Amino acid sequence: MSGHSLSYSASAPVMDVCPTAEPAAREGGANRLAPAARPARIGSLSPATYERVKRALDITLSLLGLIVLAPVFALIALAIKLQDGGPILYTHDRVGKGGRHFRFYKFRSMIRDADRLKDQLAQLNQHAGDLRTFKIVRDPRITPVGRILRRTSLDELPQLFNVLKGDMTLVGPRPPLPCEVELYSPEDRRRLEVTPGLTCLWQIRGRSQLPFSEQVKLDIEYIETRCLLRDLEILVQTVPAVLLGRGAY
Repeated sequence: MSGHSLSYSASAPVMDVCPTAEPAAREGGANRLAPAARPARIGSLSPATYERVKRALDITLSLLGLIVLAPVFALIALAIKLQDGGPILYTHDRVGKGGRHFRFYKFRSMIRDADRLKDQLAQLNQHAGDLRTFKIVRDPRITPVGRILRRTSLDELPQLFNVLKGDMTLVGPRPPLPCEVELYSPEDRRRLEVTPGLTCLWQIRGRSQLPFSEQVKLDIEYIETRCLLRDLEILVQTVPAVLLGRGAY
């Protein structure tokens, strides 16, 4: 997979704002179009208003988080560097809305060149037989510092830059790897209907302990019921989920 976007045809029901037009009766020898259908609403807001308000919240909260957490970023960066002298950040391609690829940021929590060992560890995948996701409970590639970062989800903090850039949003389905998307069914691809998020519904309902099929089910539930109130509820519930480390490894 390269940086090219994947073909993508599904569209989110609640975000279908394209007007549909049908030929009306002829008047004066010219065809007229029927009035455009009104866009579906998201909660009490129109789709356009919802997206504008959500983007404003993303910019405000991600920028605030980057400023307030700057000392934490510095301490984590120092710990990673002192551990093995390797890169502080781990960056790679993820798939976003509509199949568009973007560079995804994390604090490095594994040994250098960990991706080269992935195939050798395939038999340890917690979601055995399902190549659409890859999780190991006690991944031998994770460093001592990385284990703390993952347990507390601090390794995800650099994604605030992704949110600020607009590649991601605070709440939405987690962005998958290109190799995983290649194996998606049409139903799985519905996860790509909206901008991927820093946290999501399944992140507060079990995280990596849930099988991929259940993650997809919860992502689609979010897509079909999303509104600002639900986004705020998920953000608030993410805090205890992170502090308790449920499903994080």
